Amino acid sequence: MTNDITAEVRAWLTGRLPKEWTADGDPQVDVDREEITVVLALTAPGLPDDATDAERAQALAGRVQGWREDTRERRMAIARETEHRFDRKVAWGVRAGDDTHLFTHLAVPVMTRLRQPERQVLDTLVEAGVARSRAHALAWCVRLVGQNSDAWLGELREAMEKVREVRRSGPGTSAG
Repeated sequence: MTNDITAEVRAWLTGRLPKEWTADGDPQVDVDREEITVVLALTAPGLPDDATDAERAQALAGRVQGWREDTRERRMAIARETEHRFDRKVAWGVRAGDDTHLFTHLAVPVMTRLRQPERQVLDTLVEAGVARSRAHALAWCVRLVGQNSDAWLGELREAMEKVREVRRSGPGTSAG
């Protein structure tokens, strides 16, 4: 998606969102061809230092659910305006610390052609119970790559640099 449309959407939402929704930080706005996802920052609930992880998780779940219910009507109105203006559906979410919770958002079919080895990978994930279907397995693979992409891309860039060094020092080059 072009940076221009993302910047336009972000600017419009910055002006349109209620100030109290952005008091804890700027919204994260992601745009693709079908959907605009708006993730707003929430302050995690304050608990005593000796609170367990389970208590923290429950407090956060309560905060997220409360915010979702309390803002539903306003979010729906802003989503309708945004959808009309930018011809894309709007999904909402909140972020508290490292936890992000997305509310109803699109699952868009994407056409792809896979050869047998790729289909076998998906089928293995289904047979192992990791995924319910090939589509779910493919989504799982995409999420896994997304989670690990920074490290993997860093390794790939390092390997590409080593290949360039070997090429520069090979026969027929001024260095070799």
